[in-house]
Amino acid sequence: MASNVAPSGELLRFDNVALGYGDFTVLKEIDISVGRGQVVAMMGGSGSGKTTLLRAATGQIFAQKGAIHAFGQNLADTTLEQLQQLRQRMGVLFQQGALFTDLNVFENVAFPLREHLQLPEKEVTEKVLDKLNAVGLRAAAHLKISEISGGMARRVALARAIVLEPELILYDEPFAGLDPISLGITARLIRDLTDRLNCASILITHDVADSFAIADQVYIVGQGKLLANGTPRQMEQSTDPYIVQFLKGQPDGPIAFHYPETPAFKHWLDTQGRS
Repeated sequence: MASNVAPSGELLRFDNVALGYGDFTVLKEIDISVGRGQVVAMMGGSGSGKTTLLRAATGQIFAQKGAIHAFGQNLADTTLEQLQQLRQRMGVLFQQGALFTDLNVFENVAFPLREHLQLPEKEVTEKVLDKLNAVGLRAAAHLKISEISGGMARRVALARAIVLEPELILYDEPFAGLDPISLGITARLIRDLTDRLNCASILITHDVADSFAIADQVYIVGQGKLLANGTPRQMEQSTDPYIVQFLKGQPDGPIAFHYPETPAFKHWLDTQGRS
């Protein structure tokens, strides 16, 4: 269940942000606040700009307009070294897990510790086994990645994402491709780990039911902007046609089937057949 505890500190903030690539703006007028102790779901249809939000939060792209603050620091004003330091305070769970197939479960989770810290081997072992225990896989530490299921691999990736005990964890489609049991386990783990670490968790997702079960706050993007935000209950009570269509999965409504034409597409189209 979602926590009702108010966040004790703001870790990420978007102020009137526009995001895009080159001349193309994907999203504009984005205002987001993420606080410690919160699970926040950022939702929208395919191609709505959810992954663009994740890339902006981690400083992979910068705002075309407005400001993005992580841990109180404007990402656009950071040096490369400062940005790297901020990223070390974040954990990212990628959609495909991105595990190293030539390393066993233990070494996959230990990798960030060996990469960023100089710890005695005993402490590395304690930290890794603690995080594997948190995701229910302590006894799988010795297994190869090829010897575990897809759902287990996702949990290994989650253990690796939290082994440095980040203050902010970003999940890219954490429920994609999971069977119902693994999906429920993953959702509960995200909520439990957020509470245990007193961090903030951001879910980039289009999964309504499982996200709403654990989220404190929901942001829904579409049509190039932030359409709505509020608690899951407030979203369920919305009468906005886009929100209703998205939450209920209705085929007819304001969500367009066709990808919008962009200046880059029109330029490409103009060049066809000239050579």
